[in-house]
Amino acid sequence: MLFDTHTHLDSSKFEEDREEVIERARAAGVELMVNIGFDRETIPTTMALAEKYDFIYAAVGWHPVESIHMKPEDLDWIEELCKHEKVVAIGEIGLDYHWDTSPKEVQDRVFREQIRLARRIGKPIVIHNRDAHEDVVRILKEERAEEVGGVMHCFSGSWETAKICLDMNFYISFGGPLTYKNARVPKEVLERVPMDRILIETDSPYLTPHPYRGKRNESSYVSLVAEAAAEIKGKSVEEIAWITTENGKKCFGIV
Repeated sequence: MLFDTHTHLDSSKFEEDREEVIERARAAGVELMVNIGFDRETIPTTMALAEKYDFIYAAVGWHPVESIHMKPEDLDWIEELCKHEKVVAIGEIGLDYHWDTSPKEVQDRVFREQIRLARRIGKPIVIHNRDAHEDVVRILKEERAEEVGGVMHCFSGSWETAKICLDMNFYISFGGPLTYKNARVPKEVLERVPMDRILIETDSPYLTPHPYRGKRNESSYVSLVAEAAAEIKGKSVEEIAWITTENGKKCFGIV
């Protein structure tokens, strides 16, 4: 049993074969998925997937790259959608200093607004962090994000940063980069993260694991992440699959 805790199956990259991609994931043992709606376009398509498939859940939020386009009514929309039984988190939210599409001060404001919403309604949050470790941690602390916790999605920071996030009630999620030969840091971080705080994901169609790197990613490849994690932790693939699935269900409140 595998749980892909972060995927984008509604992406246009799956337009031609979405059903087949989902079938391959199920055949590979993927029993649960969380699809991420992160802007005005992808939130409705994410909700549609969650309503169509009983094993697909939804996270809805506003991506930092899209922060400049978020309006006050969009936050109200997210809050309303969080009443839906299939919406399990607010995300992905955070900071992205790599793509110069939204000013830092706008990203900061939108990030804080969504953490406050999560605390108000009691939903975990899914954190996107690119080249912004120090500011992400600072804002999470300032906004008391430990009250809801959540997921550090496709974690790329140091063990020191991971430890701070663990102390704030977050799970550390690993994706395709864990399988890359030269990806020393995520491997070292995974070695030290407690078993009850590990999640795995694909972030498909992005961050494709070895040996398919450079091609489109898909949810069935979460099995390759599980294999890499098993080798690093000295566990069987079955143990990693079971533990990360149980962790994901606990994190997102899935019974």
